[in-house]
Amino acid sequence: MTLDQTFKALNDPVRRKILNLLKKKSMNVQEIVSCFSISQPAISRHLSVLKQADLIRDERHGKQVMYTINTSVLEEAILWMEDLRGKEHEQFSTIQKPSHR
Repeated sequence: MTLDQTFKALNDPVRRKILNLLKKKSMNVQEIVSCFSISQPAISRHLSVLKQADLIRDERHGKQVMYTINTSVLEEAILWMEDLRGKEHEQFSTIQKPSHR
């Protein structure tokens, strides 16, 4: 997994909605499809992108495949963004604000 893959996967609103659904509970593909007005093959392609980015995991339960969110990848992306933001905050904290007379 790379940050590039993570951000590419997060760039699509359908994939972000899938992640929001999966943060509530594990779901199979039919349950996910029922939340959208797009085809099952399209949802499967989105799930494949999310899986390649390691943002979701799949686990077989009998004949069903259940999808769950993998938050550890999101945590890595958040840590990178917080580190980036921290450097920006350091730059702004050294700039003096003009005094009002």
